[in-house]
Amino acid sequence: MDADNTCKSLPNLYSSFVDTFVDFSVSEIFLPDPPSPPVFQTSYPSPNRLIAIGDLHGDLHKSKQALRLAGLIDSQDQWSGGSSTLVQVGDVLDRGGQELKILYFLEKLKRQAAKVGGNVITMNGNHEIMNVYGDFWCTHPSGLDEFQNWADWFTIGNNMKRLCDGLEKPKDIYDGIPTSFPGVKEEYVNGFRARIAAMRPQGPIASRFLSKNMTVLVVGESVFVHGGILPHHVAYGLERINEEVRDWITGLKETVSSDLVKSGSSVVWLRKFSNEVAEDCDCSMLEHALATIPGARRMIMGHTIQKGGINAACNNKAIRIDVGMSKGCIDGLPEVLEISEDSGLRILTSKSVYDQNRQDLMMPKQHETRPMQVEV
Repeated sequence: MDADNTCKSLPNLYSSFVDTFVDFSVSEIFLPDPPSPPVFQTSYPSPNRLIAIGDLHGDLHKSKQALRLAGLIDSQDQWSGGSSTLVQVGDVLDRGGQELKILYFLEKLKRQAAKVGGNVITMNGNHEIMNVYGDFWCTHPSGLDEFQNWADWFTIGNNMKRLCDGLEKPKDIYDGIPTSFPGVKEEYVNGFRARIAAMRPQGPIASRFLSKNMTVLVVGESVFVHGGILPHHVAYGLERINEEVRDWITGLKETVSSDLVKSGSSVVWLRKFSNEVAEDCDCSMLEHALATIPGARRMIMGHTIQKGGINAACNNKAIRIDVGMSKGCIDGLPEVLEISEDSGLRILTSKSVYDQNRQDLMMPKQHETRPMQVEV
């Protein structure tokens, strides 16, 4: 049997090989088989152990530090969290040059965790939404380079698929994208075009990764969101918010309400509960929002850098976990939030000497935060 006939008889196998080749060329990761069917739900019961991690912003090294700090990955960067649940509250994108590598890495952990009863849930932050809109004002030049590298390999993969008569001919990923942009330097145009191709609605990266993100989430007694949830968001419907954002990213809907994802009071932009000055948080509004979600005791959010580390406001009803760990932010030391049946809420920190006078996350004496060393 000649190569052409073999290709015709095995088009799906050939396509899978090409996709694996492209994935590894971009991420240096061989992805395990995905769980079937994929899980997309807004609410989960309380797990035995829950880890929440804040904004990562293109810093793979710090991302791995945070995961290792929580005991979720081993020295070989494989899932070691068992049945733990991990929630990453968004803003993987922008400010760094390893955004795609983080997306692939989290996808690998999702698949590995699912096989052993664990769960990795990723969320959309304002920077994911900005990128789908084509707003790259926070993109680092190295981020443009990473996406240009992706586009080069993805195009090679598409050209390989075009050689196989048994496969549908792939579309040009640059279809409809201009070749120049006002105010964009010529040296950045190719990276700019590649990023649009990847991240626009129906784009390969947006569809593959961002469409699987949650925008709002409830796990047990904890409500997760990048910015914040107001009572009218709850009335609109948390599942409806997730579905409409997902349908917009995949191209099933042409638009999504700016009140959900673009305005200052949207769920990914709101700062009413994450103001670094705890006294400036709108605790009354927060209590009202939580009261409309059955069983909810707290809201956990990222978005606003907490220079002093993870902390709580509004009598522990607002837990703010963005510590600005990325070098593209304030290069903060990694910290993660742990919620467990045995120990309640704890901050796991990479600080070698923990500030014992820190009283911003008030917990019972037996549930004090603990310092932990993280491998660097």
